[in-house]
Amino acid sequence: MDFITENNLTGLVTGFSTFLIIGLFHPLVVKGEYYFGVKCWWVFLLMGMAGIAGALVFRHVLASSLCGVFAFSSLWGIGELFQQRRRVEKGWFPKRDKKQASK
Repeated sequence: MDFITENNLTGLVTGFSTFLIIGLFHPLVVKGEYYFGVKCWWVFLLMGMAGIAGALVFRHVLASSLCGVFAFSSLWGIGELFQQRRRVEKGWFPKRDKKQASK
């Protein structure tokens, strides 16, 4: 962390990490809805609460910022789960067949 701070890279690391975190949540939402439906929303809530706690606990700006980005990406994922269900109903994404689930 000292290298990042000393070389004034905090903004770049925060931006790149934010990009990666948001990019991670798109497939998590799609796969979560595909395999579990919207009933996995509470997992995103728990991850969001853990991220908020981390953002409040860490004193380092970079760690606190990344926890905050993770927290709000998780909470955003709850709404996206329900939006994803609508996309599946419209036929934009594949629907999991019950027969496939039992194999």
